[in-house]
Amino acid sequence: MSQTDAIPNRLLAQARAGDAAALGQLFELYRNYLRLIARSMLDGALRLKVDASDLVQETFLKAHRQFAGFAGRDEPELIAWLRQILVRTLADQARYHRRRSRNLRRQVSLEEMRENAAGAAQQALADSLPSPSSLAVRRERAVLLADALEKLPADYREVFVLRNIEHMPFNEIAVRMGRSSGATRVLWTRAMRRLGQLLEENEP
Repeated sequence: MSQTDAIPNRLLAQARAGDAAALGQLFELYRNYLRLIARSMLDGALRLKVDASDLVQETFLKAHRQFAGFAGRDEPELIAWLRQILVRTLADQARYHRRRSRNLRRQVSLEEMRENAAGAAQQALADSLPSPSSLAVRRERAVLLADALEKLPADYREVFVLRNIEHMPFNEIAVRMGRSSGATRVLWTRAMRRLGQLLEENEP
């Protein structure tokens, strides 16, 4: 087991033993990932009303309260559990805003959001990076992607999210970012290259 693999497993064991600080550190490993997942699920009018970072913070608060009931044994099960809490949190927010406004384009079912949460960011990484690193094979690739994204310049990060997570065409991204379509494509290519480098740098 590599050092990268050992960190979440060690923190999980300490958290189960009642170490509150370890639990906080454990959850922080997935903040970037959950924020990416939350952004992938928010669309249309709901995105104007709900902030992805706030959803993640509320998810962590709920996870702290419910951790005693977590029955998973390893990191993948923990990630799935956190993702499920995030989905339910977003579903609660969607229902709340639907009651207050009829302007949302559509009603998003809990099941649909769960499917989006399970696949959006992971598929973005699988489709985007030419050759997954050996580190990415061992740990959930979307977690690594989210952490790598946070190390990118803001414009690199934005063009990646708009293209790979929100699936916007380049001409719309260009308008959003105030660039030409050609410059946007170049920026995206550079962002993809840098992401690949960052993931490779994390190889043991």
